[in-house]
Amino acid sequence: MDKLALYFRLIRLDKPIGILLLLWPTLVALWLASGGVPDPLVLAIFVLGTVLMRSAGCAVNDYADRDIDKHVKRTAERPLTSGKIKGWEALAVAGVLALLAFALILPLNTLTKQLSVAAVVIAASYPYFKRFFAIPQAYLGIAFGFGIPMGFAAVQGQVPALAWWLLLANVFWAVAYDTEYAMVDRDDDLKIGIRTSAITFGRYDVAAVMLCYGLALAIILWCGWEFGLRAWFVAGVAVAAAVALYHYTLIRARERMGCFAAFRHNNFLGAAIFAGVALDYALR
Repeated sequence: MDKLALYFRLIRLDKPIGILLLLWPTLVALWLASGGVPDPLVLAIFVLGTVLMRSAGCAVNDYADRDIDKHVKRTAERPLTSGKIKGWEALAVAGVLALLAFALILPLNTLTKQLSVAAVVIAASYPYFKRFFAIPQAYLGIAFGFGIPMGFAAVQGQVPALAWWLLLANVFWAVAYDTEYAMVDRDDDLKIGIRTSAITFGRYDVAAVMLCYGLALAIILWCGWEFGLRAWFVAGVAVAAAVALYHYTLIRARERMGCFAAFRHNNFLGAAIFAGVALDYALR
């Protein structure tokens, strides 16, 4: 039981915010692709698959960062970094979870399976982007948003142009919320030489976060309008914009706890957008 508890912490099931940040854009994509009436089986596959793949990604991330996390206050006591589990155990957990996720999509079409391979490659390679890429959060946005093209592929058998625009919006959103997250660890990251958007943006970090929120919401608003969504959807985006503005009050002082609170608060931003989409379809 002690070992299972460590695995539970390894895959962050005690911190579901990451799952939600993947789930909201995936649900939006399924609702848009299906005209507001997603197939229950497809919906269940994507929800469970999101949980499995995010969990696998956490295990791979901890393996890649096992020698780095010990130098960061927030991550020093993670199970792998602290030596409570071995590296091979983390890889084994990630492998099992990825196989379970792939088994889930076997009933879906070929295009969805092909996109799932790309999703795995992106998720597995993300931790290493921090070694050389100035804004790895942009790559994270692709990894966290790949449920969007996969959702359209599963429902429609194709990935329309608007789906890729939604993925781009997710990239901007991820840069915004993960920069807030990176602002928490900036001092530690500077010492060990890790690249993050918080370091790259420097004194313009707060402005960059707000600009990325604005671009993400503008693209989402345009895409939803193109799909025929109107009042309730616009209201949802307006609530999301209000949440983003509230984040400014949390991060402008660049204090650790405020930045971390803003990051966690992105769950409400994503929920507002999805609620707007779902209500607009339901109340027509």
